[in-house]
Amino acid sequence: MSAGTRTQVRTTRVMIVDDHPIVRYGLSKLIAAEPDLEVCCQANNVTEGLDLVEKTHPDLAIVDISLEDGGGFELIHELHTRHPRVKILASSIHDETLYAVRALKAGASGYVEKRESIGKILDAVHQILEGAIYLSPKMANHLLRCAATGEPLSQEPIAVLSSRELEVFEMIGHGITVQQIGHRLGVSPKTVESHRRKIKEKLNLQNSLQLSRCAFEWVRSQA
Repeated sequence: MSAGTRTQVRTTRVMIVDDHPIVRYGLSKLIAAEPDLEVCCQANNVTEGLDLVEKTHPDLAIVDISLEDGGGFELIHELHTRHPRVKILASSIHDETLYAVRALKAGASGYVEKRESIGKILDAVHQILEGAIYLSPKMANHLLRCAATGEPLSQEPIAVLSSRELEVFEMIGHGITVQQIGHRLGVSPKTVESHRRKIKEKLNLQNSLQLSRCAFEWVRSQA
């Protein structure tokens, strides 16, 4: 076949959404080393992610659940709703028994913990691009066991919280104020206070001090 008629293999365009520059850098280097993948853009938060997906038209988005504006689940939902052809791989430092199914329900096609090896991350990307759902073998077995026995997916007390409440709970654990949480999530302080009240009720916490302490200890345990 002559040079003029040789068929070029199209590379898959990947968007990275993570609020840690070092993580974005590492992922971009990892993806760039793959002959069939290329990074088309990088975003720091939900607003940037939604803006860049319109401009760059990625095939796949790797989205961190815990963004600076606390909207990882929101971004996954919005991407899935507005751009259903874009595959989504959710990532997080958090245990997949707590977050994986939430990410899939929001619209992701897979979930990978950030502590996984490079090879596992690339496996997840390629499986999702082939149309499969990616979960670690451990998580897949866990889901099957829970479906068969009726056990809850997660034994953590905070598993009773909604995805939005989890985002607020995590930000409380990082010492972020009510006003700052409202600004990051684009909601009023009154709405944040409503989330705080529901979190306290669900976790049987008596006051704001107990809530702050509980959230701080949970965030520290995830590091």
